[in-house]
Amino acid sequence: MSFHSLKEIITTAESQKKTFFRVVLEDDMSERMASEEESFSAMQAMYDTMRSADNAYDGQMKSASGLVGNDGQKMEEAIQAGKTISGGFMGEVMARALKMGESNACMKRIVAAPTAGSCGVMPAVFLTYQKYFNVSDEKMTEAMFTAAGIGTVIAERAFLAGATGGCQAEIGSASAMAAGGLAYLMGGGNQEIAHASAIALKNLLGLVCDPVAGLVEVPCVKRNVIGAVNAVTSADMAIAGIVSRIPPDEVIDAMRAVGLAMPGSLKETGEGGLAATPAGVEISRKLISDF
Repeated sequence: MSFHSLKEIITTAESQKKTFFRVVLEDDMSERMASEEESFSAMQAMYDTMRSADNAYDGQMKSASGLVGNDGQKMEEAIQAGKTISGGFMGEVMARALKMGESNACMKRIVAAPTAGSCGVMPAVFLTYQKYFNVSDEKMTEAMFTAAGIGTVIAERAFLAGATGGCQAEIGSASAMAAGGLAYLMGGGNQEIAHASAIALKNLLGLVCDPVAGLVEVPCVKRNVIGAVNAVTSADMAIAGIVSRIPPDEVIDAMRAVGLAMPGSLKETGEGGLAATPAGVEISRKLISDF
């Protein structure tokens, strides 16, 4: 992408009197030498794949390790039984995030948005929003472009992989992307989109990547829930007129600095954090002996 900051995207959008998503769309067209229809169709296909992956969830499946499975179904059943207090919308966001994270761990088809480990955040937010507010697929695809623009800037200025920046780079980036896209869907302008993403990313600064036994399962799947819920609350704050006192691009830069300062044991190596607890070590030992 030709843009290296959210500020550049916003400046271009305002000077050309275009929406955030259209600036990102046209940049993609230019970069890939694609027509508008080709670019839009490609993004629509990604959203369709997210929806198909959500529909294909199997509540009986378990990952090869046995650590992951059934939680999405449990969450859904608890909501239906009236056991939760989060409300219908947020409850479904939580359930969908769990389902997608479990599907990834069970080797089912997902969309890495922006990574496989954070694949549940965007679909949980977007699919639930579309269901509750009856938004067209075209509008949802526009939100996908909005999210993609945010994710690309994060990738340019910092990183998306847990191995380089910790889980703040995976779940944090996914949450920022979902928050910005949701702010767009809620009628927010360029500033609301940027501040929603900044608030979401700020809230997850310092989140470590500490997969138990080196698998993208524990605590990864449940962190997708946190990223999705965080995206919703961040978009709500931005739409309410609440801003990030630290400029959005500086928040991304701070994430990079924090990631670089993290020790290697907290960046996807499975050597620190939850992976190093007695329970985490025992799980890893047992899995090694079993396989």
